[in-house]
Amino acid sequence: MSESPAVTTLCENSNEEFLDASKLLLTYADNILRYPNEEKYRSIRIGNPTFSTKLLPIKGAVECLFEMGFEEAETHLVFPKSASVDQLKLIRESIAKERDQRLQPVQPSAQPAAASPSASTPESSASASSQPVVAPAAQPSSLSSMSFLVTLQANFQHVMLYENPELQQKARSHIPHQQMSSNAEQRLKEAKDADSECKLGIEDFLALELLSWFKKDFFSWVDSLPCSRCGGQTQNSSSLSPTADDLRWGAQRVENHYCQSCQLSTRFPRYNNPEKLLETRRGRCGEWANCFTLCCRAMGLEARYIWDSTDHVWTEIYSSSQRRWLHCDSCENACDKPLLYEVGWGKKLAYVLAFSKDQVVDVTWRYSCKHPEILTRRTRVQEAWLLHTINGLNQSRQQALTPDRKKVLTERLLVELVEFISPKKPKSGELGGRNSGSLAWRQARGETRGADTAAGFVFTPTEREKSDRLLHVRYNASKDQYCRVSNDCELIPSWDQCMWRKESVSRKLEDDWQMVYIARTEGSSQGKMSWKFDFAPAGLKIKSVSIMASSQTFHSGEVCWHLQAGSVTTEFSGDGKMQSFQSLSGSSEFLVVAGLSGGEGDASWQHAQIFRQSLKETEESSFEILVHLEDA
Repeated sequence: MSESPAVTTLCENSNEEFLDASKLLLTYADNILRYPNEEKYRSIRIGNPTFSTKLLPIKGAVECLFEMGFEEAETHLVFPKSASVDQLKLIRESIAKERDQRLQPVQPSAQPAAASPSASTPESSASASSQPVVAPAAQPSSLSSMSFLVTLQANFQHVMLYENPELQQKARSHIPHQQMSSNAEQRLKEAKDADSECKLGIEDFLALELLSWFKKDFFSWVDSLPCSRCGGQTQNSSSLSPTADDLRWGAQRVENHYCQSCQLSTRFPRYNNPEKLLETRRGRCGEWANCFTLCCRAMGLEARYIWDSTDHVWTEIYSSSQRRWLHCDSCENACDKPLLYEVGWGKKLAYVLAFSKDQVVDVTWRYSCKHPEILTRRTRVQEAWLLHTINGLNQSRQQALTPDRKKVLTERLLVELVEFISPKKPKSGELGGRNSGSLAWRQARGETRGADTAAGFVFTPTEREKSDRLLHVRYNASKDQYCRVSNDCELIPSWDQCMWRKESVSRKLEDDWQMVYIARTEGSSQGKMSWKFDFAPAGLKIKSVSIMASSQTFHSGEVCWHLQAGSVTTEFSGDGKMQSFQSLSGSSEFLVVAGLSGGEGDASWQHAQIFRQSLKETEESSFEILVHLEDA
């Protein structure tokens, strides 16, 4: 048996399925080997009927293409010039060897077991010869199936609220849509000026504008409501009975936020109607995603509501320019960071489903790089039942659609299915823990990994940065956003998503003064934060480094900035001016470290601040690093 996991999985299909798929795979490989300079043989259109019917549904088939060296590129799989031909030959020979054995006149007495591959569940089982035998999980009960069906139907029906024209108009009345559209057009122009081959579109930047506005200006998070009498802190102690008006707006559950001082209960109905949420503008992830998805539809964006069985919800927006669905979490102001939950928060995902006006899609596989592990947790219902149920719901909903619309949805789904089984690695912004909610609440949910200790992010050069021998990063405090200028202006939300370490520091927002800054957490005597840069894996070293950092102190507060490269430490000022450091020349890595201490009285933690900036200063950088590189 081949040592290739993909070929091993391919061999588990029935004889007929294997022979059909292997013939096509060998054709793709042989065309590249015979005509290495012909571009047409290096590209496979995902919507091609042969590919979508003979390869996509077959276990291990598309994985074989990835192991050969093919990469996903919007609507095609592409074999890049940089791919290893030797690797392609290796996978090709493994497939050919197995195919030759099966085509011999005398067939082995024991054939591989026939599989029932599901296009929406890219299962990748290991062979029995290489993995221990695992006893099958107990069959889910019909009660479990019924409960799951109710969840599917309820969410599928709920998203139709977002299509109400009057409700969309009401949402638009709250949204500064003209300013957003103008900002999005400006950002798109800047991106295209920076890169003439930029593949982003207006809806991509509109989504970013909407996320930022929703998080910073419109909606607010609720851990516990302030007491309605004294304004003091309350505790969520129990549940109260919903009133008729609560039920009218979908609040089946009402929390009792009790004040020990006043012995007064403040009611917090958990509204499930986006129209009501436009008025209350507060809640937790359920309310956030519900209202945000409506706002997306009100702005003309194709959006769908994402339900996660491990108790979280968010939104996806379709990017027509990129021809794919983008993960958007309004609670975190995060866009296109699908591995955030599994890798960053440490969630044990099982079922993640997308609901839109047109269809339900099982998108679990977009949000995981550990597919075999997830399959062990998907025990609530049988996979065949889930696929059949989703297909039934979609057929019913799509009866009134035009043939053209059905064709569009089918082509999108095919592209998604290939994306689901593409190899995934965590990227910028997917390594930190959860930011929304109180620390106690996040700890109780087990979603603080990296959030309040070490995020462990390391800046390493991308292919573009390696080619340009340049790494250029800016951070804007008012936007709370990094811009990786040297990597096609990649935007990374949240101050701590690119940090190596942070200790006893947090971002503070002064609503009355309209200022924002990073300071020590209240009650702490010292705080520390750092950013790490490592160029050794790319075979590069530092030619020169320039840094601009801004900090401000009050009373006896102190901020100490320094660079660490090996055993050498160099101090520098946080005066907001760019400073050059030739002393790092020849090094392959370094740390930028900020230490906060000092201050007086109860507010001492506030007397040492970094990146203090007016919320109106949206274009000025608070922190900037420019690294010129050369070959090691």
